[in-house]
Amino acid sequence: MEGLTKSDANLIVYVHPSQSKNVDKAILRELSTLLFKYSQAFDGVVLAYSVDPQDNCARILSGVHPYFGVRLRANLLIFSPKPNMLLEGKIVKITRGSIHCIVLGFSSAIITDENIRNELKYKAKHGEGVYVSRYHKRHVIKVGAVIRFVVKSLDEEILHISGSLIPANTGSVHWLDKYFVDAATDSNKEAKTEEEIEMQEQIIVGRETLPSANDHKVKKSKKRRRAEDQ
Repeated sequence: MEGLTKSDANLIVYVHPSQSKNVDKAILRELSTLLFKYSQAFDGVVLAYSVDPQDNCARILSGVHPYFGVRLRANLLIFSPKPNMLLEGKIVKITRGSIHCIVLGFSSAIITDENIRNELKYKAKHGEGVYVSRYHKRHVIKVGAVIRFVVKSLDEEILHISGSLIPANTGSVHWLDKYFVDAATDSNKEAKTEEEIEMQEQIIVGRETLPSANDHKVKKSKKRRRAEDQ
């Protein structure tokens, strides 16, 4: 899945003197406030971190409450979805006009009807809504399944994603991983067949058959032979 990156950052964590006996715990407590929130500084959501203090010394800051700053190096795992990226989410709800899913267990995503390609048709089975492909019967999107979709936009404040199932490489992850390559090959074959039919229809007009390019070449060669014989 796209949208996940690792980042190395040099940070300064400010700790209250009352926490000086357990600085490591105070540092982790401060860093935990960054988790699962969008950060402008990191241009994404911090999902996990590991820290490595740079030295054992700290700089005391003057003020009413003299905090001290601890320099450290942190390895961060950041979730930063951008438009046109491919994400995966677990479906929690399906209606006739939308598909709702959860990405990485914390970010909600919605795919509305206008962003679902015509190939996928809504049906009600056993009292539950599903989307089924018109061309591939095994391609079924249902509650509990994992889907792959394209990002359209992200609401940074509430971490809500708007997605799309328009591209052919989106849909049920289970089906895509097993059958997408074969299905794409079949689609190309069908497209070629349709092109050949269109070409034939262009050659035949009404009940009269128009000469094709090959026929034109044959006639030219016959004329040349006649001219040579003369």
